[in-house]
Amino acid sequence: MSNITDETAVPTFSMAERDRRWELAREFMSREGLDALLVFGEHEDAGPAPFNYDTWFTNGRAGTTVIFPRKGEPVSLLPMEMFTKGHLESARRGDTLWMPPENLRMFRDSRVVTATLNELGLAKATVGVVGLEGFPPWHPEGIVPYRFWMNILAAFPAAEFTPVGMALSRLIMPLGPEEIAVVRHSARIGDAMVRAMAQTAAAGVPESEVYAAGMAAGYARGTTPSAMHFWTGPDPLARGLPPWSYSPQAPRVLQDGDVISAEVFSNAAGRHTQHQVTITIGEPHEDLLRAADVTRAAYDAGLAALRPGRTFGEAVADIRKPYANAGGWEFGPAIHTLNPTIAVSGFPNDASRRMAGADAYPAEGEHHPTMAADMELEPGMTFALEPNYAYGRHLAYLGGTVIVGDDGAIELNPYTAQILRAEGSPGRSA
Repeated sequence: MSNITDETAVPTFSMAERDRRWELAREFMSREGLDALLVFGEHEDAGPAPFNYDTWFTNGRAGTTVIFPRKGEPVSLLPMEMFTKGHLESARRGDTLWMPPENLRMFRDSRVVTATLNELGLAKATVGVVGLEGFPPWHPEGIVPYRFWMNILAAFPAAEFTPVGMALSRLIMPLGPEEIAVVRHSARIGDAMVRAMAQTAAAGVPESEVYAAGMAAGYARGTTPSAMHFWTGPDPLARGLPPWSYSPQAPRVLQDGDVISAEVFSNAAGRHTQHQVTITIGEPHEDLLRAADVTRAAYDAGLAALRPGRTFGEAVADIRKPYANAGGWEFGPAIHTLNPTIAVSGFPNDASRRMAGADAYPAEGEHHPTMAADMELEPGMTFALEPNYAYGRHLAYLGGTVIVGDDGAIELNPYTAQILRAEGSPGRSA
């Protein structure tokens, strides 16, 4: 294990990358008629699809509030003293820090935000706010606390606050060369996590050991991946954390004929990749193989569709074409953006009512519409291409991370774009 991090050079972000981002932000403010940006960041342990726009400006620890005047440098408001201690220790180690100590403030409550806006001469300014708009899937109506926001509005009756989260998202989604290098690094780590899972999985092995093997492979390679979504059984039809992670119960012991259905989330330096995993214990059911064929056709259609100049909605339509006359049903979204997650493919929801017992649950409507269908694809955008299809209860969920290149899609994870077989030693005792 000692040489795992030497498998490939770990990319870093330079001060040139900082300057590129800050200049993009200044140009954005000038174009939108903004005097400043007020950017909220989510807690650093938020899990997959985090609202961490603050780190785009700081290259630092998530969970801060950033105020960036159009004329001047950004200020980062910190939630607790441990952030300054970590900043100081990083400085002592010689790390490249984007935010100097004089641009840090304690804390991030409305009192300090008010004082900082006044200090920067923004009492009557037009301020773009990142955090007021909805952000899928966890924050349908934004992340800014009600009482906090009422205090800010009361303190600045002459200022104009306007939501700019979606516009800024589209601005930062085409990644620069240094960011793409980090995404590629994250994708390699994600593959290593999945390989560790396949190498551990076998009949007689507790599912928690497979989960632990995948997470350990990520940790050992210098990342802190979000907890994976993970279900097992002969025909699992669910997505989310394993139930033993939130409810007191024993993990299942894998059996011959089981399927491991998982979403693996790799995270390197705030750049995320996602890996769809279907691992079979023993011979897969014929309906699972049929579903995998349809899913793979949708995946290949996605690779062909993700080209600059097309819209996200057009790509979604192409990905779903193999489903049209296949005779099964679509389980969930087939594609969504990464870095950040703002665009998600639509999918019909009525098909899931075929699941036995589904009628007992609240109706979810006829379908989920595609979000940001009009978004034009540009080089450097990253996507989780995750097509899925089911026959009865046999679900194939495949795919990984794809980058839009200058001439077409750049596939980072062909390993998980297929049904995987368990490689562990069978017959282990639980």
